[in-house]
Amino acid sequence: MNRDPLVPLVASPFRHYINGGWETGATTGVSLNPSDLDEPVGDYARADVRQTDAAIEAAHAAFREWSVGSAQRRADALDAIGSEMLARRDELARLLAREVGKTLPEALAEATRAGQLFKRFAAEALGAFAEPVASARAGVEIDVTREPLGVVGIIAPWSAPLAIAAAKIGAALAYGNCVVFKPAESVPACAAALGSLISRAGLPAGVFNLVMGSGRQVGARIAAHPLVAAISLTGSAETGTRVLQSAAARQARVQLDMGGKNPFVVLADADLDGAVDAALSGAYGSAGQRSTAAARLIVERAVFEPFVDALRAKLARLTIDHALKHGTDIGPVANAAQLERGLDYVRIGLQEGAQLLHGGRRLERATRGYFFEPALFVGEPAHRIAQEDIFGPLAVVLRADDYEHALHLANDNAYGLCAGICTRSLTRARHFRRHVHSGFVTINLPTTAVEHHVPGGGRKASAYGTADAAFWTAVKTAYVAG
Repeated sequence: MNRDPLVPLVASPFRHYINGGWETGATTGVSLNPSDLDEPVGDYARADVRQTDAAIEAAHAAFREWSVGSAQRRADALDAIGSEMLARRDELARLLAREVGKTLPEALAEATRAGQLFKRFAAEALGAFAEPVASARAGVEIDVTREPLGVVGIIAPWSAPLAIAAAKIGAALAYGNCVVFKPAESVPACAAALGSLISRAGLPAGVFNLVMGSGRQVGARIAAHPLVAAISLTGSAETGTRVLQSAAARQARVQLDMGGKNPFVVLADADLDGAVDAALSGAYGSAGQRSTAAARLIVERAVFEPFVDALRAKLARLTIDHALKHGTDIGPVANAAQLERGLDYVRIGLQEGAQLLHGGRRLERATRGYFFEPALFVGEPAHRIAQEDIFGPLAVVLRADDYEHALHLANDNAYGLCAGICTRSLTRARHFRRHVHSGFVTINLPTTAVEHHVPGGGRKASAYGTADAAFWTAVKTAYVAG
């Protein structure tokens, strides 16, 4: 096995990891630094269908040994990956900040979380995958066991390229599956760093494979390949729909985490300062590029003006600059498409009559990058900026007459990933928790205060299936006569 050191010590181009070895590709691309376009992160290899097939076939061949091997071996490998990630989290955080544009504190938190997730799944690998069930017949024993599926395709986003990938890869390997991992094409350095860590953990060749490239070629091939037993994807609703249709045609298992247009309700009895801070963090942290971001701020009429004034004042004090610069509150958006998308939605909001209170323009900084001034609108529920998933630093404030109206507005959307509420009323908090249509609920916390290791998942257009043990395994029931 080629034991390359961790990126950035590995020289560009960043390569695929297939069947225990590092490979280049037929073509290459460039990973840009959104904080400084004149300092690219590096070149990377693009896989074609042939290399994707090779990775899938290697995983399929490795499954026979890995699936019946020692649980302790799986646990030790996952623990080693997590330990090295934690030991090198500063290095990983700088790489993540350079490639995605997260501020260094945000990137460090993600790198830490990714390491913790691998260690968490190390413990999961040693869990009981079998349980006895009482039989209705005398002299018969019943055992229900969970067994690995086979080759699992994992398609991860650029928005959290370490933590989300760690949650999916860690779970798949813990349960005895083999992995073909396709990262978002814009984060090859983070993917190669993760692949480099995993490559040193003592896994048999083929158990883990990394293939980088476009969704049209690599992602589509993973979804359609007959040897891929299951696919877990985090991405847009459009991409998720295509993967679901392709996999359903051959009855493969699918789990999707897609977009969100998450409501954050502020009632008149809320701690206003705490609500403003939670809204600011939830809507604009990581430049709003989180599926859990609070994009619709639904505020009861009695505190609407004080809330808006306080939020606008705090927005005006934020520093938007290079992700690695000390004191930066918000880094750039991740790429040119994200910048143009944000600017487009500012124009759409103004055309539909929404009131722009702050931001919404491209910023010039000392380095050439994708800097976007966070936008705050006051709008109406029917406005597109209040209905469509923008995935950027743009939030719209909506007026609610009372709690019942706020709950109606929170549920009046095609998505159902996260929802938050700020209130001192335990009764209303409990009612909201029960009646809001979302997979995650936060009370007096930002909508982004969710954790990757707990079960959950969205509703409506936000998700399809959940990534728990039932997804990663198949149930087998054995009846034994004594």
